[in-house]
Parts: sequence; structure tokens; C-alpha cells
Amino acid sequence: MTMPGRGRVSARVRPVLATAVSVLVVGVLASAGPAKAADPPHRVDNPYVGAQVYVNPEWADRAAAEPGGDAVAGQPTAVWLDRIARIEGTDGVMGLREHLDAAVAQRADLIQLTLYDLPARDCGRRAPPGELTIEDIARYQTEFIEPIVEILADPHYADLRIVALVEPNSLPNLVVNTGSRYTATPACDEVQARGTYLDGIGYALARLGTVPNVYAYLDISHHAEVGWPEDSGPLTALLYQAATTAGSTVANVHGFVANTANYSVLHEEYFRADDVVNGQPVYQSRWVDWNPFIDEVPYARHLRELLTGAGFSPEVGVIVDTSRNGWGGPARPTGPATTGDVNRYVDGSRIDRRAKVGNWCNQVGSGLGQRPTAEPEPGIDAYVWVKPPGESDGASGSPNTGGPYEPLCDPNYVPPRGSSYDTGAMPDAPPFGEWFPAHFRQLLANAWPPV
Repeated sequence: MTMPGRGRVSARVRPVLATAVSVLVVGVLASAGPAKAADPPHRVDNPYVGAQVYVNPEWADRAAAEPGGDAVAGQPTAVWLDRIARIEGTDGVMGLREHLDAAVAQRADLIQLTLYDLPARDCGRRAPPGELTIEDIARYQTEFIEPIVEILADPHYADLRIVALVEPNSLPNLVVNTGSRYTATPACDEVQARGTYLDGIGYALARLGTVPNVYAYLDISHHAEVGWPEDSGPLTALLYQAATTAGSTVANVHGFVANTANYSVLHEEYFRADDVVNGQPVYQSRWVDWNPFIDEVPYARHLRELLTGAGFSPEVGVIVDTSRNGWGGPARPTGPATTGDVNRYVDGSRIDRRAKVGNWCNQVGSGLGQRPTAEPEPGIDAYVWVKPPGESDGASGSPNTGGPYEPLCDPNYVPPRGSSYDTGAMPDAPPFGEWFPAHFRQLLANAWPPV
């Protein structure tokens, strides 16, 4: 699909199925002749404007095989590079070069890549488990970043705009899960003390910055993790530090991405953060919990303002992942609740139907969000589908199965003290990244706007 917006619109692209990619690529390569140095591509302010964005044929095939899935199978989604083996591809799964060749065959202008393999990723959380230990920063640099950059620098891909989404949820972890926070973990404290994430991200940005057609976007998490005033300042400082570490400069950061693989709505339509109900401010409700932000776009704009004030370019853009934040279906409210109780008012008015705003794993009731589009509203470069809809956030098994266990993916989770906690997670989910048909079908049924 073409992302609407200003600028040129490339040739219409016929769908490319996985079975046809190799034939098309052979034809393209055979006619291309020997590789030669290409002129540096023209940099643009917003890479999504006028761009035909790559449709991953592997995801498209899975989506089209589900009932009604062909209605969205042509949407562009990001390609996740979440371990070293993903670069070359394994077990019949396309590698990075195959995706780039397929993008050329599609006559795409832009491809989206998510780099997600830092040492001690997610502070060592077992689900999804990372492959690199805290000692493996050299492996991250030489076996992960360097091969990626070498492939991206191939002159055959010089006409592609390559959007690289760098290490989701890494730096925000160092804000909310370290120090004296009650959520702090020894693993996060150690990662922070060693500078592992700063060194890894700085190195990645510096190397990606050597490829003229790469546009790097740093992850800024979402409003329900780092929206509080005590969080936004430290996150801003960490982002700037990462962008100026290991040989990088802020010039290597083209923008920021919010809500990656999350479920936060773009705009809450039926209540505001400054509403007052029967004399009680909405921010004192259980759901809002003193957060000045209740939705993603205001949060993203606020972070962008802080980041440009800290030294990032005034031209940096922001994109928002809308792959699963639609929250349509019969539970979607149609107006504000009428009640004098602030908690009932918020719970009855909010579009985001999660049991708790911090829940993130295979959420019950979630739906596809806005379709990918360029310049959807002021201050936003694009709505994008970073997380491919239908790919699991993590396995829903119990802690007794012996495999990697993530409490927030367990629909029957009971905290250590025995108090109740509703994770909102769907049952029978497969491990991270595997196809989860029930979730995809739910996302399709609850899409907003409807499919």
C-alpha cells in the first residue's frame, strides 16, 4: 500500500506472495548487472510520505489464511530481527537480505526493521528470552549490528528508505526498573551500572548512521510506563546519552517510536486527564493513577518537545504503533459514563479496555488500530504496524511447565502474596513471535476503525 501524504506516489504494487518472491528476485538480480557504487540517496524529512511500504509476504500469507484476514493482509508490518539467526534466516524463515530483495521486487520505497537483541534484553526477563548475556556486548556489535549494516549498505538497496526501530523498551526499563523503585530488579541495576544498553544502542546508531538511506527511530515506550513527570526527565536524559555514546551523535537519530507492541489508544475520546468528577480529579482514579497522560499521541508530542529541548534536532519525527490499539467491538463506549464516582466514570468512559493500564501480553478484547498511514495528524510522521498482528507476545503457560514463564502472559497469575491480579492475557498463547490465530481473529473482529 502507499502511505498517503505529500510527495510522489510510486508505482502501484501487486501483492507479492512468499512463493513468488524468489522468482521475482532472480529476475531483478539477473537484470541488475554487477553491483556498483550508488549516489547517496536524497534524505527526506519524513520517510513515510509518498512511500510504498514493504508488505512482509510471510506475515501476509498467515493473515490471509485466517477468516477475513485478506482484508488486511496487504498492510505493511515491521520485520523483527530479534536474534542473530534472523539475519541469515533459519528453518525456511526469510532472512534480512531476502526481505530486502522482496522489497525491491515489490518496488517498495520503504522497509521497516525492528532491532531487538541487546545483551540482557529486557533486563534478562525470561519471556521472551534474549539470546545474549550481559557479557556479550562484543557479540552484539560484531555478530548482530555489523552483519546488518553490511547488508543494508549493499548498493542494490540504495533506493530503499530503511526505517530502523532500535531496541524497543530497553532504555525505559532503566527508568522504571532500577534504583529505589519498588519495581527495580538486580538485572536492570546491573545493566545500568555497566552501561550495557547505552553502549549497545550508541554503537548501533553510529553504525546505522554510516548508511545514507537508513532512518533510525529510538523507542520511547508508552504513556502508561513512563508518562509520569518523574519518568520523562530521566528517559529524556538516557535517550540523549545513548545517542551520544560509542561514537554516535544525535544526528544519527531521525525520530522516535511510541507504543511499540503495546495497546495504548491514540486518543481517549470520552474523558480528559483534567476532568473533575464530583470534586475529585480524574488523575486520582485507579486507572489514571496520577499520570498526566491517558493516551499516546499527547504523550508522544510531549516527549518530542522534551527531546528537542535536550539537544535532538527540531526536525525529529514521531511514529506510533497502531497495530493493536483499536479497541473496537461491543465493549467500546459510545460516550462518557454518567456517574458521580470517579473510578466508575473513568472505567465506563475509557476506550482502552485493559484490566490494568500496564498489561501488555495478548490482551483480551483488543483490536486492530488505525491502518498505517503517513502524516495522520500534526506532529506525527506516521501510524505504523510495528508489531505484526497475530504474533504472540509470549506463552500463557503456568510457572510449573518448566519453560520460560512471564506472569503477565499467564491468565491465571496469582502474585506471591496471593492478592488478585487480572493480567488480561488470552489463554493458550504460543511463545513470543509465534502465530496465534485466536488473537489475530480477535484483533480483526474488534478492529477500530472496523475492517
